[in-house]
Amino acid sequence: MADEEQTEPVEGEEGAAAPAGGKKRLIMILAAVLVLGGGGAGAWFAFGGKHDPNAKEAKEEEGPKLPPKYINLDPPFVVNFEAESAVRFLQVTVGVMTRDLEIEHLIKENDPRVRNDMLMILSNQTYQSVSTAEGKEALRTRCLDAARTIVKEMGGDPKKVEALYFTSFVMQ
Repeated sequence: MADEEQTEPVEGEEGAAAPAGGKKRLIMILAAVLVLGGGGAGAWFAFGGKHDPNAKEAKEEEGPKLPPKYINLDPPFVVNFEAESAVRFLQVTVGVMTRDLEIEHLIKENDPRVRNDMLMILSNQTYQSVSTAEGKEALRTRCLDAARTIVKEMGGDPKKVEALYFTSFVMQ
């Protein structure tokens, strides 16, 4: 029993020891919260807090993104290659992608001109220039630029002609 009495804290000691340990613990917790909070705020300002007012304005002007509209330029384009190559014909089916109804109408209304410009580009190709993936991509880009030029000249926004796809590409 004598051991029990010695292990029990004296009332005065408990009152003095508890607040001192509690204050240290409270200060450590507050310091940790301040360090973590400061680090989080710093990271937010450094990485996520940048505000670009132009980006917000651009999103507001665009509004909700409309579903894509694909305009197929039918019938397929068929052009001759230069006579010295083994491949003599190129047949390409083209689709133009936009999300704007006005651009869709512009492309359809100007189909003869679009087809003419595409034929001029396609007929100047050689087998070597379109036999690689890079050559086909360069050709696709030139055709897309031609479609955008026509849309611009007709009063439309060329940026709204978003893409041009070769849906069929056959060489014989």
